[in-house]
Amino acid sequence: MNKAVNDGVWSGSWVAERLGVQFVGDDELTGMLGLALRRNPKRAHLLVSNVLGKHVPQSPSVVYGAGFALGRRVRDLLGAAEAARAVVLGYAETATGLGHAVADGVGLAPYLHSTRRPVAGVARAGGFEESHSHATSHLLLPEDPALLVGDGPLVLVDDEFSTGNTVLNTVRDLHERYPRRRYVVVALVDMRSAADAGRLEEFAREIGARVDLVAAASGTVRLPEGVLEKGQALVARYEAESAGAGGLSSAAPSGPVAQFPAPPSSGVAAEAAQDANPPGARGTARPAPTGPHPNITRIDLHWPPGLPDGGRHGFTPQHRTRLEAALPAMAARLAEALPADAHRVLVLGFEELMYTPLRLARELEQVAEGVEVRYSTTTRSPVLAVDDPGYAIRTRLVFPAHDTPADGPGERYAYNVAGAGFDAVIAVVDSVADTPELHAPDGLLARLAAHAPQVLLAVVPSYVPGPLALPERHPMLPEPLRGPAFSSYAPDEVGWLLQDLSDVTLEAPTEEREEAIQSGGAHYAESLPMEYQPSEQYQELFHTALEESAARLAQAAGAVTEIVLAERSPRPVLVSLARAGTPVGVLMRRWAQFRHGVELPHYAVSIVRGRGIDANALRWLAQHHDPRDVVFVDGWTGKGAITRELAAAIREFEVSDGITGFDPEIAVLADPGSCVRTYGTREDYLIPSACLNSTVSGLISRTVLRADLVGPHDFHGAKFYRELAGADVSVAFLDAVSARFPEVVDAVDATVKELLSGDREPTWEGWAGVERISEEYGIHDVNLVKPGVGETTRVLLRRVPWKILARAGAGADLDHVRLLAEQRGVPVEEVAELPYTCVGLIHPKYTRGATGADGKAVNV
Repeated sequence: MNKAVNDGVWSGSWVAERLGVQFVGDDELTGMLGLALRRNPKRAHLLVSNVLGKHVPQSPSVVYGAGFALGRRVRDLLGAAEAARAVVLGYAETATGLGHAVADGVGLAPYLHSTRRPVAGVARAGGFEESHSHATSHLLLPEDPALLVGDGPLVLVDDEFSTGNTVLNTVRDLHERYPRRRYVVVALVDMRSAADAGRLEEFAREIGARVDLVAAASGTVRLPEGVLEKGQALVARYEAESAGAGGLSSAAPSGPVAQFPAPPSSGVAAEAAQDANPPGARGTARPAPTGPHPNITRIDLHWPPGLPDGGRHGFTPQHRTRLEAALPAMAARLAEALPADAHRVLVLGFEELMYTPLRLARELEQVAEGVEVRYSTTTRSPVLAVDDPGYAIRTRLVFPAHDTPADGPGERYAYNVAGAGFDAVIAVVDSVADTPELHAPDGLLARLAAHAPQVLLAVVPSYVPGPLALPERHPMLPEPLRGPAFSSYAPDEVGWLLQDLSDVTLEAPTEEREEAIQSGGAHYAESLPMEYQPSEQYQELFHTALEESAARLAQAAGAVTEIVLAERSPRPVLVSLARAGTPVGVLMRRWAQFRHGVELPHYAVSIVRGRGIDANALRWLAQHHDPRDVVFVDGWTGKGAITRELAAAIREFEVSDGITGFDPEIAVLADPGSCVRTYGTREDYLIPSACLNSTVSGLISRTVLRADLVGPHDFHGAKFYRELAGADVSVAFLDAVSARFPEVVDAVDATVKELLSGDREPTWEGWAGVERISEEYGIHDVNLVKPGVGETTRVLLRRVPWKILARAGAGADLDHVRLLAEQRGVPVEEVAELPYTCVGLIHPKYTRGATGADGKAVNV
């Protein structure tokens, strides 16, 4: 195996010397990994694999062989019988090709990789987020909905296993949907710290399944004190030098860089020099090349009809057989198209499209005599380039995205291509990415043409499964439920797009629910917690809090309503997310009536984390209103999980039903997590409706989604607790806030003026804070960290709390939290710097023994 060495120098030495970073572990580590720098608030260094084929051009036999060998080890671990029942799942984008090679090594396993590209007509079978991402980043889109169903082993493949958070959170989410007895985690390198190493076994016990790890090499990275700040300063300095030189560093390159002259008509000579020699360039201030490129040639591979281009929708052993049969002829066409004097050739894949280019490159390596073939792919990840033999990313090409990605336009990169001395580059893309941006003067092909005498373009047809045979739907959906038959709200205040499950016993003791939820045995929406009956002391706290906060609640309700009317629709259809959003939707409706004399339609719908929004409710809304007028409403944001869930669900609904126009942007009273643009305030203060459950929400339970109760043509369900009417304060809460409307008109106008003229773009600061808390307290699951006053209250009312973090000096907003914590025996820990007023931590190691017989939390 080739080592990560340039001119006898380890390609991690530049970073190691400047930051004091050390590899400790197997001897193979320095041969497999180099180091680079990136701008990242968590980790300045980047492990650059020499055998992955992503950032560093490598022999395709080495890249494929590394993955195939890991697959053979998995097969040996599982045994032939279990291996034949396995499914392999790879991570987009970096490990899509690696995962596919692992599946080949396992043998008969079908393969699926996650994707960041929604595909019209393909329903989502799942999705998950990387812990550092600010948007839902991974979709699972198998053509066969049953691919992930079954109890055979699931093999998850990533390029590196560092903290393990992403993989373990993925397993937890998938186990909730498709529980199984065994998982195998596969990585090229296992770089966990000693603190993280024991979590795998502990995690397996949590979910009641076996979890194994297979890696080609293992070790860890020793980081000295202050390495993050030092690394960030180093990146900033090199980028500043690059910007000051107009995209070129003022420092002389420390190693020779080969450059190829551009054709006279291309006008890219300056750009070629800039991209080939950037000791810190980000690609700014670059001249745009113009004109056609005579050295770019399109090659027809004669790709087999109907053969998937990769594992985005699943790749079966039968697909593999067809590919193997077609590869020799396709590689021969590529070999014939190469210049006669080509001795060094790069096959360049495209982001998630890694496996097909890899197999083509490996086959070309066999048939093209006297040609040194290398393989790598383009990427979305920005990395600092430093032209030094001891640095893993020597050069960087920058070009615009060319596949109309779901997250919008942006820069893309190809590393270690410029100046590498390639006589020809074969760019392999799928047909979705064969766009004008690819062929633009500043596009990928033009960038490559500035650095290689010949560029060949091979386009693989993007595989899109045929439309699924959807079950016939009932032509008419039921009308909304309304009070007083369902809820204690007046019938014109809200229509509930739900079904009434009041006669069904759904409640379970809190401790039993928590055990079932965390073990993966049940989803939280399949049962209901026992309704908390507030003590007289607690009810007094609620009324005191309501009296003290009614005016600021009225101001926030007025402000968010005015912003909706100004920016979203003059006649919006308010659709609150049941149940916390429902009182807010009613208040917004009342404000519009008070201030503008308009009667706004208002409905409540169900959304369930991990399951999405009620699609039948969306269908009803689309039948009765223009989706463009619909504004989704919630009470407050925590870390933004529901914000992400709604955005993903709307995309999925557009694909499945072809109905567009719903805007997933949520309007909230309070946005302490900085997750949305439409809000009344970003302060984290007590919204009294968070203090109670059904008795402040029209006596309606939280929503229920269970297969034996909710059919494919049914709305999600909920219960109406008529028996709690004596304790109901739902209308009293609304009336207390509405009564303050006249006195806050001027304050609302001032707030709206300030918000409309200010920067309201989400920063997702709350999510970052939750991640930090998750790590600091050893929880390693952001779903168990509930930030903000409202979410903390929910933890104390419905879940098994572990401890409460309170911002030092927080006052009356936390009186009810302190009382509930005292009643449940939960410690309250004051924290000097907390992004929220308070944060509730759900017990991270919950079993029946984690609470006493009285239900009080046990400190661990």
